[in-house]
Formats: sequence, C-alpha cells, structure tokens
Amino acid sequence: MTAQPFTQSLSFSRGQSPMTLADIYQDEINIAIWERSLHPELVRAVSTILTSTSTLNLACTVSVSNCVDTLTKELGGDAPAHRLARDIGNLVDMYCCLFDLDVVALRLTKLDRAMCPKFHVDHVPARLVTTYQGVGSEWLENWAVDRRRLGRASAGIPDDQSGLYGQHHDIQKLVAGDVALLKGERWIGNEGRGIVHRSPAVADGEPRLLLTFDFTESDEAS
Repeated sequence: MTAQPFTQSLSFSRGQSPMTLADIYQDEINIAIWERSLHPELVRAVSTILTSTSTLNLACTVSVSNCVDTLTKELGGDAPAHRLARDIGNLVDMYCCLFDLDVVALRLTKLDRAMCPKFHVDHVPARLVTTYQGVGSEWLENWAVDRRRLGRASAGIPDDQSGLYGQHHDIQKLVAGDVALLKGERWIGNEGRGIVHRSPAVADGEPRLLLTFDFTESDEAS
C-alpha cells in the first residue's frame, strides 16, 4: 500500500471519561485519549518508586486476576508498589474488557532519555500508553503528516527538516495521567494509517515512568 501525504480522513477523540477509550472502535478515530488526573497518593507512590531505583524495565504478561500481586512483588512488595500495582490492575481490566483479552503484554519502564525519538507507527493492533511521571508521548494528527517521509524514507534527516510535518506547533502532546489508545498498522482496515507518534525528550533529573499494554502474539494472530 502506498502511503498518502496529508490525508484528513482520520481523527482523534479525547475526554475526561474512561468511556472515551471505546471510541477507538470508530473507523475514523486513530487515537483515543482519556484525560485523567492522578490521585495525589498515586503520585507520591510513583515518586517513591522512581527515587528508590536507578533502573526499572519490567516486561511481563499478566491477567486481570494476577496483575496486582505480580506487579506488587516485582516492584518491591511495599505500600507504594501495591498502590501503583492497583492502578495498573484497573487499566489491565479495562484493556482486557475493551478488546476481549485474557492476558496483556505489559511493559513498565523508567526512562531518562527518549526511547523512540523519531516519529513512527507501531505494527500492533492497539497499544495503550500512559505516563505516570514526566513528559508524555507526542503525536501528530493525520492531516499534519506526510507519511512518505516516515522511517527509512527520511534518509536519516531529522523529522523537523525532512518534511514529515509542517510546523512545531503541529505536534500534539499527552500529559502525565493521560491514558491513550494508539491504533496501529495491524488494526484491521488500518494498514498504512497507524497513528504517528514518538517519545519526547527527557530533561536531566526528570525521568519518565512509562506504561504500555499490547496484545500478545496469540491474540494478534486470532
């Protein structure tokens, strides 16, 4: 399929209710964003976890029934670990319910630099992304993207010089607490139209805590 530049057929949805995430099933929606505020107790728990560990790169497959216990143990077994694990458990429940899944491929990572600094698309059906602390992910509305400049087609030229997008103010940003569903290339009927996004630059001394969910390989194949 040949990528088309600056098409306007895709859009986004955002709102302060978790029900907004269900909008990802609409054909024209490429990213659905639940704008939520983190509870102060959760914010303190996350801060405690990040200051107590130099590295955190947790990748595991969890179900609704075992998520909280698994993550509490992996994060140290104390009260802050349990508080964060309970919040993640709620998100796992929502993700599994929304997509009729039994398990979720989960990754929880402390970042002190941009993990994927160039704009790209994900070759997945639908990825959940949320940042518990630090700057949020960046994305582009479909009308602002020339997909012919993605990946190798940019010939190594930085995104802000390659013509991938027009102006810096075209870049949209999530904030800490936002829960976003990003429709990828493997969503049925979305080939060549996955949401274009990237990791943000991370300032010194201001690490991110990033959580992502994906389908497992068996779910993608079914």
